[in-house]
Amino acid sequence: MSSLILLFSLLVPGAGAASAQPEELRMWMTVGERRFAITLTDNAAARAFAAQLPLTLDMSELNGNEKHADLPKPLPANASRPGTIRNGDLMLYGADTLVVFYLTFQSSYSYTRLGRVDDPSGLPQALGSRGVRVVFSKD
Repeated sequence: MSSLILLFSLLVPGAGAASAQPEELRMWMTVGERRFAITLTDNAAARAFAAQLPLTLDMSELNGNEKHADLPKPLPANASRPGTIRNGDLMLYGADTLVVFYLTFQSSYSYTRLGRVDDPSGLPQALGSRGVRVVFSKD
């Protein structure tokens, strides 16, 4: 049966494309007057995070490259070492610490990927160098 689907998708352009890529989950992060679109990763942790929205978090500064805050409920973690952290990465540290990175750097820490800010330009300026209130929402 799967060879029939493969053959059909090869013969009919666009056929099977919907099943090849999971539907992207979208959300928003608002910092002051700035609003950033986020594409969530297709995993259990990101779906559980989205289920907690809307969420307003007072995020603390750490290391001059990230903001972090404890979530109200733990998420199903599946951590790995990404190596390179990128400006705009939305990650889970442990099972209940949300982290928004605003600089690109190398890291040996393990995280569960939740998503990524679609256009992180201006993210470091919006987040600033101190603690900040951030609103995460579905719309």
